[in-house]
This record gives sequence, structure tokens and C-alpha cells, in this order.
Amino acid sequence: MVTRININADMGEGYGHYQIGDDAAILTIVKSVNLACGFHAGDATVMHDVCMQAKELGVSVGVHPGFNDLWGFGRRRIDMSPRDLEYMVAYQIGALKGMAKYAGIEITHLKPHGALNNMAADDPEYALAIARAIKTVDPSIYYLALSNSEMEKAALKLDVPLAREAFIDRQYTADGNLASRKNPDSMIRDPKVAAERAVRMVMDQEIVAIDGTKMPTPFDSLCIHGDEPTAITVARAARDAMVEAGIEIVTLPEVMAAKEAA
Repeated sequence: MVTRININADMGEGYGHYQIGDDAAILTIVKSVNLACGFHAGDATVMHDVCMQAKELGVSVGVHPGFNDLWGFGRRRIDMSPRDLEYMVAYQIGALKGMAKYAGIEITHLKPHGALNNMAADDPEYALAIARAIKTVDPSIYYLALSNSEMEKAALKLDVPLAREAFIDRQYTADGNLASRKNPDSMIRDPKVAAERAVRMVMDQEIVAIDGTKMPTPFDSLCIHGDEPTAITVARAARDAMVEAGIEIVTLPEVMAAKEAA
């Protein structure tokens, strides 16, 4: 039975004077964060501030690269050459590594955002482009990939450190992919439902699809979306339920170190 797990959150998604999500509150709940790097959201000041807070709270920090799509918050699909995509991701890794230096911390992982994550889950060329960017800029970074996706295959193919992810607050289809946000039921916003789901996922190492299909799924980290209005209550309920069930919440590097030592 799994007794340690990581909870990660997508955050740092404000921009200038615009604030999206309660980053300060999320940082007290999760143990890893994925920071927007200026393309779909975020800017240098936001990245700097979150890195400083994360260091103080012992939260590991990862890159959250997205498409160059501020208007669409990175949720619009963009077709581009794999080589251009690789450079775009490498650029965003470099941006966050620069801000992390101000806090004296190292970047630990990378998780694609929004439409880029969805496309890379299905498209081997997109998945490999992201893996190449990681391997070139910092081969110590974990590729935090949706379990059973093309991203997972790409990490294994290019020998990039791999950590697998599942979602607390998103519904899945029976093929193992995330349900489209066009579906009004794709997000789980009820804290009680999220808490019960999180504990079951960790204890049973399986995901239950939106149609009831049970899918055995290995994962190292569970994600919560920081931009949702219900993010704080859902994240706190899930965290508290897991702790009550005897599950320790730790950083992603701690989960992976224990797994690799086993």
C-alpha cells in the first residue's frame, strides 16, 4: 500500500496586476507547485514571489510551460513544428530557472499546461519535443507526465527522469485521458467527493472514469488546479482526508527518491 504521495498544484498564473488563484493559500496545502512561465500566464515578478514563498515552506518548484496564448490562458490548441515547440519549452525552463536562483532553489520537475499537456498526451512528436527540451536544458528535471500517455513513453524513450501524475479534481474518460473542459462535469468541485476520490486513488492505485470504468494506474503525484474558485477547499479536503488515512504528503523529489531506492 502507498503511504507517501505528492500533491502538486498549477499556480503562479496571475499576470501584472491580475491575480488568478490564491497562491499563498495553495502553498500551505500542497508540497509541489508548477509555475507558469510567462507564455499562457505568469511573469517574472510572479515567478520570483512564488519561488521565495515555496522555499520558505519547503515546497518543490516545477516548470509549467504552455502555449504562447495569454488571451486563451493556454487552453487553445496550437499546431506548430515539434522543433519550435522544443525551443518554446526550453525558453520557459530557462525563465523559471533564472527566477529560482533568487530564492536559492533548484527546479525539480516540468509539467505542461492546458492544451499543450492534452496534445502532448496524445501526440508522440509533441511529447518528444518536451522531453528533448528537458534533456538539453536540465536533464535532472522530472518529466511530470500523465500516466499511460505519450509523454510517459517519451520520457522512457529519451531516458529523461519520469514521474507520473493523476488528477484529484478532473474527470477521466474510459481511455485514460482527461475529460474535455467543454464537458460541464469535467471538473470535480465538491470537496467531499474530491477527498473520497483522492484517498481511494492512493489506496487502490486506480482511477475511476466518468462512466464508472476502473483503471489501475501508477502515479507519483496528484494534481489540484489552483485557478479554480474551489481550489482551496478541494485541495484542503483532499489533503486532510489522505493524512487521516495515514498517507504522508511529501515533495515530489522525496516521493521519487523513496521509489528509486526501493
